[in-house]
Amino acid sequence: MTEDVVREKLEPYNFDFDFSFDLFDDPERGIKSITFFPKDDNDQGNIKISRGEERIFVWCFFLALFELEDLKETQNKYFFIDDPVSSLDDHNLFITAISVMRLIEEYERKRKIIITTHHIGFFSLLADWIMKGEKASRYKDKTDIFILSNNRDGSLTLNNPKRTVLLYHLYLLSILNEAGKNDELSAYHMVILRQALESIASFLGVGRFSFVLEQLGFGNSDELANMINILSHKNIFTYESEMITNDNKDMIIDILNKLRKKYEFVLHEE
Repeated sequence: MTEDVVREKLEPYNFDFDFSFDLFDDPERGIKSITFFPKDDNDQGNIKISRGEERIFVWCFFLALFELEDLKETQNKYFFIDDPVSSLDDHNLFITAISVMRLIEEYERKRKIIITTHHIGFFSLLADWIMKGEKASRYKDKTDIFILSNNRDGSLTLNNPKRTVLLYHLYLLSILNEAGKNDELSAYHMVILRQALESIASFLGVGRFSFVLEQLGFGNSDELANMINILSHKNIFTYESEMITNDNKDMIIDILNKLRKKYEFVLHEE
């Protein structure tokens, strides 16, 4: 594999650095290290790239490897891709998602592809393209989508959502809705409520979730936001008590109902 092949994979990210492979004297041993330096000015010496740039470089190196015929022959059953978008901003996340889709398009008939991620946005993009995109008829019958949930008792549940809620705020609201229906609201759900409100506020282009409460008709929006902050700024896994008052339960349900009415959110229930 040459440096130019990796540079080709890096090109869409438009980085301002270049690199060189430092090879072992024995070619069979491959690459000893990789040196990074400013693009078009390697006289400035070596540089340290960021964590996000490092993740992207490794991803592009991985893509370049699969153009090697020897590797294609030996890695002929599975691709396992683990969270390639960790530490990336939204722009580079989108570019990486596109490169993953290209990999799927090229190899899905030859290999089984397993992709894991902690990033709900990346998950949402790929799931939407695969299950609802213009080529969905080619992929959806071959694809399974799962969400691994960490339960409050420490157990894990692997769910295969049928009509999946893939937008982060809708996923959070679905958690609240399910807990409310089953009378299982706890201190944990106050944190979920705050995360949902912050996500919606960000989507609306404002930096404070009290704006959302104001839009819902709460006259005391700032006071209510402060209370939610106080009740949710604890470590959700080490609450002194999981119990919350009935008034706080009613508040969560009231906010949830008003969010659904105001923005016409549809929460698919199994």
